[in-house]
Amino acid sequence: MNEVAIMVAPNGARRVKADHPAIPITPAELGVTAQACRLAGAGAIHVHVRDEAGRHALNATTYREAIRMIMDRCAGDMAVQVTTESAGLFGIDEQVALAQALKAANLSFAIRELLAGGPGRAVQFLAWAARAGVSIQFILYDVDDIAVFAQMHRNGDLQVAGKPRTLLVVGRYGTVQNGRPEDFDTLYRAYAAEGLHESTIWMTCAFGIGEMACLNLAIERGGHVRVGFENAIVDANGVPARDNAQRVAMVAELARGHGRPVASAMQAAAILGMRSLTPLL
Repeated sequence: MNEVAIMVAPNGARRVKADHPAIPITPAELGVTAQACRLAGAGAIHVHVRDEAGRHALNATTYREAIRMIMDRCAGDMAVQVTTESAGLFGIDEQVALAQALKAANLSFAIRELLAGGPGRAVQFLAWAARAGVSIQFILYDVDDIAVFAQMHRNGDLQVAGKPRTLLVVGRYGTVQNGRPEDFDTLYRAYAAEGLHESTIWMTCAFGIGEMACLNLAIERGGHVRVGFENAIVDANGVPARDNAQRVAMVAELARGHGRPVASAMQAAAILGMRSLTPLL
């Protein structure tokens, strides 16, 4: 499959309107943003929801409302991924509780957070996900995460039929730590050394001014991409971006420049391991 899945990550767990007025916070705003990004080429959306104070939340009710808004605005034509990110606020108990209460068709889960309750509990949760039909994209932040993930993959601990799905994260939040092409190369070399570039379906996101340069390399090397205000609110020169849809359109143009068509929502769902575009099981 030569198509590039473009996933938009429009808000994240930390950024607020003071960071950029176009960051969607409410379920209604997420719906409007999803529609604009779908038109720009995104086949999937990575969703964070907030509580009444605007803080990151792992709340199944709020997620259901946001998903309904997204699917309504996109006429059902968008693959939806729910985050389990702790953001320093939640532990493995809350993360697992959300997953099991919501039963989203696709989740992202950082491998290091998944293992916070111990390997036995991680394997137990992954077995539940496999039985429930929940597909998981495993988030890998550094070469140590890659090594741990590779060992779990070899051991069969991921409980995945077929190829696992992963996200390589280039850069970080916090004191300016922009993702750079050389940082992507470091991750990709470690990933390829484990044979994961062929035995998984992988995606990349990158922080800050280096976002597009890193995503361009990922597309060139056969990966998929996640783009949006969760990771970068500025262009390569540090100028504030207009909105999430503008960033999606830029990635779509990069894909076409490499001769790779942009994946439809249905194709993006398949790339994420989802059985259909139905967001909740």
